[in-house]
Amino acid sequence: MSVISETILPVTHDLGAFAVRRILPSRKRAMVGPFIFVDAFGPAELEVGADMGVRPHPHIGLATVTYLFAGAVDHRDSLGTFQTIYPGEVNLMTAGKGIVHSERSPESEIGKISPMFGMQTWLALPDGKEEIDPAFENVGADALPLIEDAGTSARVIMGDLWGQSAPTTCHSPTIYADIMLGAGGTIPIDSDADERALVLVEGDVAIAGMPMEMFTLYILAPGEKPKLESISGGRAMLLGGAPIGSSRHIWWNFVSSSNERIKQAQADWNAGRFPKVPGDEEEFIPIPDVPLTRGQS
Repeated sequence: MSVISETILPVTHDLGAFAVRRILPSRKRAMVGPFIFVDAFGPAELEVGADMGVRPHPHIGLATVTYLFAGAVDHRDSLGTFQTIYPGEVNLMTAGKGIVHSERSPESEIGKISPMFGMQTWLALPDGKEEIDPAFENVGADALPLIEDAGTSARVIMGDLWGQSAPTTCHSPTIYADIMLGAGGTIPIDSDADERALVLVEGDVAIAGMPMEMFTLYILAPGEKPKLESISGGRAMLLGGAPIGSSRHIWWNFVSSSNERIKQAQADWNAGRFPKVPGDEEEFIPIPDVPLTRGQS
């Protein structure tokens, strides 16, 4: 049996300043472990004066995970949080029963040509935790375990991998890692997580001798523990974990086991019942007629 059980091709959305490649959800697959949404944005260079400019918008029923390879992003949310995230750190924002946030370029980046490259993923909250209180945490690069061996390294962003444990909160069993292979580098994928997948984001990487295509999601067959290797150097993201329980609906920025709860969130946003984002109260993203993110697990 092949070590790869399924491959998912990304859908690319051109946002002008940079491209976003949506890897999950797809028609073929809704989730991998708790990961219900996987976006890779960039790589790009923002011109002087350009702002990534994601205006305030709401979420329910999920936790967002932001991880950068290059650039910087200012996060603000309705809890009063202000946090600039830099490469190698992780921002975990738990929406639970409802939160509003914005993501913008820092002033220091707007004044120059600045890189923008990273991942944003959403984790569906498991049964019994969909309506928990919203929360935010930033975990610095120094606090995330870094496994290094002969030019190859892996930063554990969430969960337990290669004998190391990240301090990032996990609402359900989750694995997430940034794997950086030097020329000729190798690393085993030895996780026993129920569901696991890999995405190539830079350079060249092969799974058990099979070259990966850029931004394609490779879902590993259960029980398989393949080796990653690179000829000239590459970078891949490992993600997955345990299934969360009952099925989930996803519509725009809302995730829930109940369609009625999503309809209530839509009505609440339209009526202005979500809280404001301190320091970013003037703008907001209206609910689209046809959202780019729709589906049901």
